[in-house]
Amino acid sequence: MELFRVAICVLELHIPGKTSLKGKRQVLKSIIQRLRNRFNISVSEVGNQQNLWQRAELGMAVVCHNGGGADSIIQKIYTFIELEDSVEIISSRVEIY
Repeated sequence: MELFRVAICVLELHIPGKTSLKGKRQVLKSIIQRLRNRFNISVSEVGNQQNLWQRAELGMAVVCHNGGGADSIIQKIYTFIELEDSVEIISSRVEIY
């Protein structure tokens, strides 16, 4: 029986310059799709900030064969989002099981 590691990451984001939910959702949809394509992860908008124009929480799950792999992917995701001009990371939480 193989053991797997699961990493859960929640990022709280600020989306500057957006004045509508439509604008916010366009930004998030693009980021979510690119994260799924690049890292093959599960990702969705979570939390109670879904009706705020300039705030969002993204929840992500990564499954790997070892903890080091999960850490590495989470760090790459964090770097990927940091390089986005359309959002700023306010806070992050990571748990590895």
